[in-house]
Amino acid sequence: MSENKVVHYLKDYQAPDFAVAEIDLTYTIEEAYTLVRNRMMIVPHEVGRPCVLDGSAELLQIVLNGKCLSPHEYAIADEKLTIHTVPDTQFELEITTRLYPAQNKTLMGLYESGDNLYTQNEPEGFRKITYYFDRPDVMSQFTTTIIGDKRRYPVMLSNGNLIDSGELDNDRHWVCWRDPFAKPSYLFALVAGQLAVLEGNFTTRSGKEVALKFYTRPEDREKAGFALESLKHAMQWDEDRFNLEYDLNIFMVVAVSDFNMGAMENKGLNIFNTKYVLASNDTATDADFEAIEGVIGHEYFHNWTGNRVTCRDWFQLSLKEGLTVFRDQEFSADRASRAVRRIHNVRVLRSMQFAEDAGPMAHPVRPASYEEMNNFYTLTVYEKGAEVVRMYHTLLGEEGFQKGMQLYFQRHDGQAVTCDDFRAAMADANGVNLDQFALWYSQAGTPQIKAHGDYDAHNQTFSLHLRQFIPPTPDMADKQPMVIPVKIGLLDKNGASVAFKMAGTADKTEETVLVFNQTEQTFVFHDVAKEVVPSLLRGFSAPVRLDYPYSDADLMLLLAHDSDSFARWEAAQTLYRRAFASNLDALASVQPLPQHAELAQALTSALNADIDPAYKAVLLQVPTEAELWEDVSSINPEQYVCARQALLQSLASSMQDTLTHWREWADEQERNSRHHAPQEYHPDLAGVRSLRNTLLQWGVLATADLLHNIVNEFSQRATNMTHEYGMLAAINHLSDDKRNDLLNQFGQRHAQDDLVMDKYFILIGSSQRPDTLQQVEKALQHPAFSLENPNKVRSLLGSFSRNIPHFHAADGSGYRFLADYILRIDEFNPQVASRLVQAFNLYDRLEPQRKTLMAEQLQRIQKDEGLSKDSREIVDKILHS
Repeated sequence: MSENKVVHYLKDYQAPDFAVAEIDLTYTIEEAYTLVRNRMMIVPHEVGRPCVLDGSAELLQIVLNGKCLSPHEYAIADEKLTIHTVPDTQFELEITTRLYPAQNKTLMGLYESGDNLYTQNEPEGFRKITYYFDRPDVMSQFTTTIIGDKRRYPVMLSNGNLIDSGELDNDRHWVCWRDPFAKPSYLFALVAGQLAVLEGNFTTRSGKEVALKFYTRPEDREKAGFALESLKHAMQWDEDRFNLEYDLNIFMVVAVSDFNMGAMENKGLNIFNTKYVLASNDTATDADFEAIEGVIGHEYFHNWTGNRVTCRDWFQLSLKEGLTVFRDQEFSADRASRAVRRIHNVRVLRSMQFAEDAGPMAHPVRPASYEEMNNFYTLTVYEKGAEVVRMYHTLLGEEGFQKGMQLYFQRHDGQAVTCDDFRAAMADANGVNLDQFALWYSQAGTPQIKAHGDYDAHNQTFSLHLRQFIPPTPDMADKQPMVIPVKIGLLDKNGASVAFKMAGTADKTEETVLVFNQTEQTFVFHDVAKEVVPSLLRGFSAPVRLDYPYSDADLMLLLAHDSDSFARWEAAQTLYRRAFASNLDALASVQPLPQHAELAQALTSALNADIDPAYKAVLLQVPTEAELWEDVSSINPEQYVCARQALLQSLASSMQDTLTHWREWADEQERNSRHHAPQEYHPDLAGVRSLRNTLLQWGVLATADLLHNIVNEFSQRATNMTHEYGMLAAINHLSDDKRNDLLNQFGQRHAQDDLVMDKYFILIGSSQRPDTLQQVEKALQHPAFSLENPNKVRSLLGSFSRNIPHFHAADGSGYRFLADYILRIDEFNPQVASRLVQAFNLYDRLEPQRKTLMAEQLQRIQKDEGLSKDSREIVDKILHS
């Protein structure tokens, strides 16, 4: 129960009492269980301390310096093994445990999936395997021997390099792997089973030949080709951009369908969710290909930012994750449209992380406390953490940032360190003071900036006045001013860029970064000969909300002419927000809805401009409901859906001819592609297809004829998964029976492909049709669905939890339905269940009727005596928000 909860605090950190000089693991895989012998050479840091190890596996034997310990010489309680007396100098400790992988449905530690064995140990899974100092600041060299049946486990893998292997009696064999680099236990990995391999190689800039091996189920082998090529691109990019080479002789990736996360960066043996490895044009969309490339890059980049230099403790998680997300974002931006990729990153941050910052689970990038570490793999740690790293880059420039990275590795290679160590390297390498910048790690919440400008024609100056405020969060009411880099340019009334001087500079410039670090601050731009419109927060230079009193005409000018792609997109977003707000007001006062003709004309002009098709597609992205209710209380979700849908309907109807023209243009572009077959993935074609699919979604709102065209032309147009899924997504909300017919055909055609069936379940769970809950309940019985598979749960139940009209149904049926399944899943996989619980984060901001209905379900979950600490922590925080 919650009164027995254990809270861990950053301020209580203490260095480990022992080090592990080396660890030698032997896994003996039997039919029904696996034996693990763990032999450690342990070095005490201080004498006279008991040896306390983490663990929950079935303990068979403890041997200390050759002597088998009797039960009175140790104690086991609360996942801790305490050996009362140990030598004051280095000693050998050997512990034997027994595991039952087939029974492990948590998918943490060693578990079975499809008759194969896999591990997942971050953050605290290794303690399910053996007894060890399961914390990231205990680093050791691992040697791993695996023994198993040759027919059932022909492939047996672990970290590092393969150093030996051999045959045994009874058709068994063994392999021995050694990782020459010290690592913490969370980076240990083991895989054993019947797997096919796709091989490649990469030559580093110093001439080392690295074998690249992708292990999959035999039937999936050919679908790993794109991921293999993505890995080569990532390795080359890391050498070119960061001067970082790979350090082992082999790099392995294993794909598994039962996986709680996206992927795991275990040293030399990355284990991936199949979603981020397997792809073919028939089964993967362009977005899937791009996600694979990004995640492959992310996990590879961890080799240095996470593995070679790791976290001292789990409070420092963003040290590796925020930094590596920044690196994978930069990699993806260099591989395709930088502008579009940046906007995609911002959309994720603002629609999801900003909501996290405003909710009961708000926490700093470096949390001050936690109850269950699994709950802190959050968008704040990852995505906001990446924005913090990006601000270093914005403030220091590419050259200064790279100097800081070089010093960071020079100081800390092979160590477990803190976010402060990274900040110190950036500061020392550039001779700057970043003390105040540390507040980004310790203060939760999204900073808000109020801004206004004054033009002085006589002195030819433009003054920008800024005021910052960080809202109170559950952990902290009063906040200090942050260091906020504000990138800015100026445009004249014709849309031309205006040069200016800043105080203390001799040369004019057309863009600068303001360092805003006080509660209130004024910046003066000199030699400004005419009135201007400021282009603010260019490139989204800081993760803040900014309010400037632009007129609609100012925003139209920025949308038409701003050279900064983010600021141009942001102008469109602000216009959408204003149009939505007028719709919401009209609905509340039962007045006719406005038509938004000027906005439709501005968007038409933007579509007709000579810009990247992928960028045109993002200009047509209307803010999500979660973005639109950012600062609102007493939310009626139904009203937000209606107002947003009415806006889309109005714009689509006004722009029908333009939408049709550009949809036909996209079709023609694809047919005439000379460089790649139209059905294949390529960044340029992906941009064209993104625009076409966006136009389809708008088009079905404008005319019913388009639905019939999609139905009649479905077979001939569905030449790849991007087309097929795009057409289904366009008609997914329609009540027409033809939608059901096409969706059923889609499910039957791809019934044997797990990843495509995930798309099928997403379509069902996200549809706004009146019968969606009934269709979701039916899909739970589908032969391809399994409640024990995280991908399936995320696809069906996860998409339903984000389905605003159905999850937030006025009768509470959506809340009750999700709560039922949270309780079922929590019994065997708390990590997945606790993610679903976060769908209730809006609780304290709902209108009274829905708040009461949601409270009933949260209290029902809370009262469950067997509820995991993962789910209980989140439920408690939501109810006490």
